[in-house]
Amino acid sequence: MAATDKALAGLRQMIASGELGPGAKFPPEPELCDHLGVSRSSLREAARSLAALGVIESRHGSGTYVSALDPAEIISRFSLSVELIPLEGVLQLMEVRRVLEAHATAAAAARQDADLEKQLDEILDRLEATTDATEIQQLDAEFHGAICTAGGNPTVTALTGVIRGRGGHYRIFEPGADFDAIKQTSDRGHRAILAAISRRDPAAAATAASAHIAQTELWLRALRPEPQVDLPTD
Repeated sequence: MAATDKALAGLRQMIASGELGPGAKFPPEPELCDHLGVSRSSLREAARSLAALGVIESRHGSGTYVSALDPAEIISRFSLSVELIPLEGVLQLMEVRRVLEAHATAAAAARQDADLEKQLDEILDRLEATTDATEIQQLDAEFHGAICTAGGNPTVTALTGVIRGRGGHYRIFEPGADFDAIKQTSDRGHRAILAAISRRDPAAAATAASAHIAQTELWLRALRPEPQVDLPTD
């Protein structure tokens, strides 16, 4: 086992076992190196890897701490890897999204939040009125994100957001011969979801959400669009 891997495995074991729990401060570096049997350079490299995953955090002038280990926060870091997945992998993730969003939509319907109905209706009014591909993408994400948030499970919201983020790079709402038909079908799917939520019908809400996302999967399989990723600019 490489020295850095040994350090990483040791830190993971200490955190997973609860020896270093959420919010705990790391022991002094020399002590930790002796405990794990690794060099300072290996320890620091392992710590950087865990920091990138949101597992640990450095506080200036104070030291290194285990993060709160909030699952939603850690899952949100998955986007760094998920954004590299090609279309075939995205289609597999869409199946996961379909299951999770069906559950979240059912939960949102069961919560009977009148403010949510108004929020979703306003989003759909704007979504149905636009033909701009970028705005459609943004409003679609806003609609589904609001429902997942209302479902009450931040981890589900984070995971579906990561999947939706990568799926959004494969745009199906681009000008073309099929645009009107795709847009109208998508709009109807959104309205079916809202109608089920408005009726406080969790089963119908889950079914509508599952059907809507399954339709998106079918479009992705049929159209096989190229990913469109906005790169950072200087």
